[in-house]
Amino acid sequence: MSTVLVTGSAGLIGSESVHFFARLGFNVIGVDNNLRAYFFGDSASTTWNRDLLKDKYGDRYQHYDLDIRDREAIERLFKEYSSDISVIIHTAAQPSHDWAANDPHTDFTVNANGTLVLLEATRQYCPHAVFIFTSTNKVYGDTPNFLPLEELETRWEINPEHPYWIGIDESMSIDASKHSLFGASKVAADVLVQEYGRYFDMKTASFRGGCLTGPAHSGAKLHGFLAYLMKCTITSEPYTIFGYKGKQVRDNIHSHDLVNAFYHFYQNPRCGEVYNMGGSRYSNCSMLEAIAVCEELAGRKLQYTYAEDNRSGDHIWYISDVRKFQAHYPDWQYQYDLQTILKDIYLAQTARLS
Repeated sequence: MSTVLVTGSAGLIGSESVHFFARLGFNVIGVDNNLRAYFFGDSASTTWNRDLLKDKYGDRYQHYDLDIRDREAIERLFKEYSSDISVIIHTAAQPSHDWAANDPHTDFTVNANGTLVLLEATRQYCPHAVFIFTSTNKVYGDTPNFLPLEELETRWEINPEHPYWIGIDESMSIDASKHSLFGASKVAADVLVQEYGRYFDMKTASFRGGCLTGPAHSGAKLHGFLAYLMKCTITSEPYTIFGYKGKQVRDNIHSHDLVNAFYHFYQNPRCGEVYNMGGSRYSNCSMLEAIAVCEELAGRKLQYTYAEDNRSGDHIWYISDVRKFQAHYPDWQYQYDLQTILKDIYLAQTARLS
């Protein structure tokens, strides 16, 4: 049976990938050393999810507590499984642009150097495997903030006549903008993934995610927008809205829908591809709109304050145009809209908190 190697396997997208491919009968190798707890504190630890995966799948899930920056350890792992590896799903990352500014060396080495270690190990030991990378819309920097946005009652929005109304596509420039250091490290990784595909004819893809979310998210103040928002609503923990009047817009995609897209790419891969992947017009909301849904589901008000200063490099409005991926893989469809996503998060969090 083919083997799937998942980095960041105890995180949101990583664990969803483990579940998805294990249910299809694949053997799964998980690589995760719980750096999320180092980044965001013990409350963001993913050990609970790692243990769940180990208990659920037994011998079909082999977990390795490795740092993706450790070239020797990663190469030993790839050499051990070699051509048995049919797909690498690389989700491990330092995911916060706020955190990156405090420790640029760690941010860059995890996001960029770690990706290089994995790509080169793939080229050396399983060059025919499919390599899927979870990139980010932050590769576009703050360019989306210069779109002609209009302020509505609960959100910022773009005119329906504008070419980007349906969403931002892959043609938007990644140059001449402020990315945050996190965005810059992810740009480096994103371009490396493309280059290994084009230069070495490897089957690689960068999925530039919008707001990736789902029930397995260990949401924290600096990362995990919807999961952390729901957690604060349920527990009455204070929440802070940073700038833009709380009307900043994100498109939200459920982890299952994203991993299902990975599976479609795996079945018919291409070399050096890039896809914008988020909730698109199918699933998006402003901060204020998300708060209203969370309050409705939890049956209580969120205790929040407003800070006038926005986070540096943050997007005012971002909706993904996913039509390129849909054109390449027309059988892929969304299964979760915004209401279903938030209900899923609510049920998972109340179960964990009880």
